[in-house]
Amino acid sequence: MTDEAAAAPAEPAEAPADPAEPAAPAPLGVVRTPTGHPGVDARLERLADADHLPADGHAAVYEDVHRGLREALTALDAPPAPGPYDNRS
Repeated sequence: MTDEAAAAPAEPAEAPADPAEPAAPAPLGVVRTPTGHPGVDARLERLADADHLPADGHAAVYEDVHRGLREALTALDAPPAPGPYDNRS
């Protein structure tokens, strides 16, 4: 072995990815099965918006979906509105 070969540092083939940099947003590919309730299905489709956001943007989407699903559940407990002939004296 010569002194020149021993003194030359080996060059890395590729520079390693910077671990401090976050990965780019990527879709999870979760399949959403329709529920048959248009309001619920619309809220669940909204979850797809999180696929294209960085992680710090997910909370806003999840909170919006959660709020909408709670409203849909609350509406199920509400008494039906009186019809035109239900309020007779």
